[in-house]
Amino acid sequence: MALPKIPAYALPEAPLPPSRAPWQLQGDRAALLVHDMQRYFCAAFPDGSAPLAPATRNIARLIAAARAAGMPVFYTAQRGDQFRPDRGLQADLWGPGMSALPEHEEILPELAPAPGDHVLVKHRYSAFQRSNLDHLMRARGRDQLIVTGIYAHIGCLATAAEAFQRDIQPFAIADAQADFSRAKHDMAMEWIAGCCGVVATTEQALKIIRK
Repeated sequence: MALPKIPAYALPEAPLPPSRAPWQLQGDRAALLVHDMQRYFCAAFPDGSAPLAPATRNIARLIAAARAAGMPVFYTAQRGDQFRPDRGLQADLWGPGMSALPEHEEILPELAPAPGDHVLVKHRYSAFQRSNLDHLMRARGRDQLIVTGIYAHIGCLATAAEAFQRDIQPFAIADAQADFSRAKHDMAMEWIAGCCGVVATTEQALKIIRK
């Protein structure tokens, strides 16, 4: 039930799956989400290589641009030593999960939250479950969510799908996410593009954020 060891693979590049949604990213409507970039989850990837290393660099670029533009930056981060009923059905699929140790819980230092960012305690796949993300976004007049992080076909996809169901437009950044495999990564991008959101590259998002 533990996380698998993830082999190296190249991140998706353009052309990306065509997005059914006609939405255009707008800097004054968007918030940035950094999903589950904690040491426990990142340890499954090969150190210093794709997909995690370039995805992390792209997330860092998006964070810097968002902060400079005054865009809200949200993080999800699980707490260690979760027990039933708090962990719920996730324990049946993934076991006990992380421990309450810095080497598990810490967000990667190169992506560390800064004053003014928002760190949400993560309980389920979607960042919206048992959190106030929806309220925090709407209080700031934000109805678009830029989704980055791990894992593309699990929490990132679930968050994008729930954003759509809450009438928040999700934008999945294909080369600022990582996954168990390139096949699962591609599947997640294709599903989001076809069913609930817009799939874009880091460069495409940066052009909008930096305007």
